[in-house]
Amino acid sequence: MDFTPTEEQEAARELAARILGDLSTHERLAATGGATDAELWKALCAAGLPAAVEEIGLLGLVLLLEEQGRVTAQVPLAATGVYGILAVARHGTGEQRARLLPGLRDGTAVATGAFPATGAVTARQGRLTGTVAWVPWLRDAAFVLVPDADRALWLVRTEDAVTEPVELTAPWSAGRLVLDGTPAERLGDRPGAGPYEDVLAAARTAFAGLQAGVCAGSLARAVAYTSVREQFGRPLATRQAVQLRAADAHMDTESIRVTAYEAAWRSDAGLDRAGAALTAAWWASEAGKRVVHSGQHLHGGLGADLDHPVHRHFLWGRQLDAYLGAGTELLAELGDLLAKGDPS
Repeated sequence: MDFTPTEEQEAARELAARILGDLSTHERLAATGGATDAELWKALCAAGLPAAVEEIGLLGLVLLLEEQGRVTAQVPLAATGVYGILAVARHGTGEQRARLLPGLRDGTAVATGAFPATGAVTARQGRLTGTVAWVPWLRDAAFVLVPDADRALWLVRTEDAVTEPVELTAPWSAGRLVLDGTPAERLGDRPGAGPYEDVLAAARTAFAGLQAGVCAGSLARAVAYTSVREQFGRPLATRQAVQLRAADAHMDTESIRVTAYEAAWRSDAGLDRAGAALTAAWWASEAGKRVVHSGQHLHGGLGADLDHPVHRHFLWGRQLDAYLGAGTELLAELGDLLAKGDPS
């Protein structure tokens, strides 16, 4: 395995870091509130970063999302990347790719997904019925990728469905999706659950990469704070308990990052990746909680301030834990997979 970014991947990451660092400031995030930062999304699209996902692959997308997570930028990059660009590029028909990808590349169309499948949505003669409690970035999306009870994938235009705003821990412009005989378009022409499993593994990997960035940003803030905050005439960072807590958070963050990189690398290489994606999601869920709690605790009383930047990392970390499915559920699924002899 070689996780060294290609020149294209490294260039995309550096460009994303520069744009996100310049525009996704604490002041802008506070002013934006719970809405998507439309100006930032426009800047990312103008720089060609969503469009680059097809070329830089899932590993490249993970690198971009890591930079997004560092500053908790409120843009639908993860959802559009995995449920839109990669899903359509990998599994759509030629006609669907020609029709849908241009809008996804330039950012004029946002995509999201009602994942994972819960069996709540049924399909009959090209129409879907069922309710999905919440879907991230649904309020921004032009269409949503919906798996039915048989795990076939369908594209639903949000204007054809009923969407209701839902407030989450993190400001992801989420919504409740209500389908009542809603017209839908089958993604691709491959029978079976193969496309669903591929998209699910990609989503788990991508959101794990986002969690790696959230944790890295939280830890960076904690290190900076404890290096200047003094107690009894000495910086907090000189205390052994603080050092050990920060060291544990660093190791957890690196574990999230390396497992996300491995899962993305395996996906791009065309190898079995279901087990690797579950492993990355488990680390992002379990370790991610520990890291964002540590980041908040190391700030002392400031960590409880809802207006402090580190609290945003805490909220994102807990939301990602919930979205990935919680550690015990992921571990049980991984155990079932290993019991079946999955080679990954």
